[in-house]
Amino acid sequence: MRLTKAIVLLALTAVLAGHAGATAAGPFEVRDLIAFDRLSDARVSPDGQSIVFTVSSLDLEANRRRSDLWLVQADGSGLRRLTSDPASDTSAAWSPDGDTIYFLSTRSSSSQVWRLPLRGGEAQPVTTLPLDVGSFVLSPDGMRLALAMEVFPGSSPADTKKRQDEDAKNKATGRTYDRLFFRHWDSWADGRRSHVFVVPVAGGEPVDVMKSMDADAPSKPFGGSDEYAFTPDGRSIVFGARDVGRSEAWSTNFDLFVAPIDGSESPRNLTASNQAWDAYPSFSPDGRTLAYTAMKRPGYEADRFRIVLRSWPDGAERVLTESWDRSPGELQWAPDGKTIYATADDLGNHALFAIDVSSGKARTVVGKGYVASPQVRGANVVYLRDSLAGPAELYSVRADGKDPKRITRINDARLAGTGLGEAEQFTFAGANGDTVHAWIVKPVDFNPAQKYPVAMLIHGGPQGSFGDHFHYRWNPQTYAGRGYAALMIDFHGSTGYGQAFTDAINGDWGGKPLEDLQKGLDAALAKYPWMDGGRVAALGGSYGGYMVNWIAGAWPDRFKCLVSHAGNLDERFAYFATEELWFPEWEHGGTPWENPESYARHNPVDLVKNWKTPTLVIHGALDFRVVETGGFGTFTALQRKGIPSKLLHFPDENHWVLKPANSVLWHDTVLDWLDVWTKRDGRE
Repeated sequence: MRLTKAIVLLALTAVLAGHAGATAAGPFEVRDLIAFDRLSDARVSPDGQSIVFTVSSLDLEANRRRSDLWLVQADGSGLRRLTSDPASDTSAAWSPDGDTIYFLSTRSSSSQVWRLPLRGGEAQPVTTLPLDVGSFVLSPDGMRLALAMEVFPGSSPADTKKRQDEDAKNKATGRTYDRLFFRHWDSWADGRRSHVFVVPVAGGEPVDVMKSMDADAPSKPFGGSDEYAFTPDGRSIVFGARDVGRSEAWSTNFDLFVAPIDGSESPRNLTASNQAWDAYPSFSPDGRTLAYTAMKRPGYEADRFRIVLRSWPDGAERVLTESWDRSPGELQWAPDGKTIYATADDLGNHALFAIDVSSGKARTVVGKGYVASPQVRGANVVYLRDSLAGPAELYSVRADGKDPKRITRINDARLAGTGLGEAEQFTFAGANGDTVHAWIVKPVDFNPAQKYPVAMLIHGGPQGSFGDHFHYRWNPQTYAGRGYAALMIDFHGSTGYGQAFTDAINGDWGGKPLEDLQKGLDAALAKYPWMDGGRVAALGGSYGGYMVNWIAGAWPDRFKCLVSHAGNLDERFAYFATEELWFPEWEHGGTPWENPESYARHNPVDLVKNWKTPTLVIHGALDFRVVETGGFGTFTALQRKGIPSKLLHFPDENHWVLKPANSVLWHDTVLDWLDVWTKRDGRE
């Protein structure tokens, strides 16, 4: 039965009210998941004494999340909320003197930069631009802002806004396109580009440092302020962009460019010699070295990032981490410039590492859980960390990895009102005899004398990982709370186990990964006798949805039921329907007309004749990565074959399900489906 928005909101309100005075823990469920406050974007003050961070909370009535800024001392004292406007406040940055916090806010009905003096006074707008500001960076001297806005190339923000207003009045709604992308992720192209502008904090006209470029910076759809930076003298901006003309949809050739802040010169390409991805510029404290990350193989989005050091401005470059078989993400320089801290997937965790700038040697600082937003504070590192045991909180640790300390406990009261399953990692011999890692989460209120049904979760990517991470869409605790053993296998193709292991899935989507899932399930059932091998469900999204569709035909007798979210049915047609063409071209060794054998090798549509397992199909209408026709086709095949099946369709969601009420509906529908086939023998 479809839940109405009113019913969902009433249920959420009841859960939140219950937690407010809860003394006994109940089984964890999706309403707990979406009710947690979510911490992000930690930033340490210049004196190292304070930390500002963003907390997003659930807005029941509006069916969304809204964000505030919070402040805490580095020792955990003085926790307080800085902002509480009904709008959302995010992306805080400190002024050089530490007296002011700059941030993005929608409180003026537009996303603009605001500032809040910490010595007293109300928040005041810094920008009142005609377009939304997507992200920003404060210059080293605090006098200027670099910020991102979407404009028609060659047009000013004012001219862009005028053109948008005129287009909105046009009764004809058709658009014509003569190049890709005509749509990307969940948005249709309208000709605008995300450009970096520079504007004085004191006010003035914004200068488009990319005016001559038909490219995006930050990149779409997920790029942010870590993709551009002021040079040490504050006179120029370094930014990453893919300026490749009409080949944008099949190229991963992002480069770093430098442009003067006054727009007097066209941007200069700093990394033209590398045809693969260059990104995330970060200057050393003394301003003499630019660090950035770079891939080697053009067209491969899951290649390993290396840290490259460039003597600034025009000196020699050297690859710092060629011998380190991990792919670093967030970069943070130590104050003395001798160490770079970086996060990276590692053996089922997202760990924090310290890389020696002279030797490139990496050592683990925080090895367990999921680490984000590392910030150096003197001899310590402040960071956010979550795990399968709970959502992110702030921590600090000594630079040598010793003496970790918890700083915040914002979610402790709500966490105490829920019962979580115990998580455990194990390994087994997978395809080619390689060691494969996996996680299980035991059912809440686990009793080893009982037998429990199993929910095998299959991650997307496919170059991804289901690790020690408190995920807000695919969280195994929601299954553990319903009485399932959750099993997550990092099959060949997963990240954090070396680049060769990641590369092993290329051209072999239904081969070694399927073998790993088969052997991993057998290994789990042998290791954990309380798992009921006769009551197993498999479910996944994106590549995981593809794998579920492949399992339906290639492994049809194993599972009681399946759940396929945003999964390809036909690899050939999926190529022509998706937007980022570099992905299938790399994975399948070319286009369907150049290498049709690869697209046919592990194609779910060719094994529909074998399908027999009850399947729930889920898709979002705004999913332009794996378009909804894939889900419709899957459901049509199931119905035509008379296989018990359901379709859950979201007209307002993309590749992910993000709205709170939709998340509740998704989880309730999925878990009810699992219950019907693993607990009630198909009885509704």
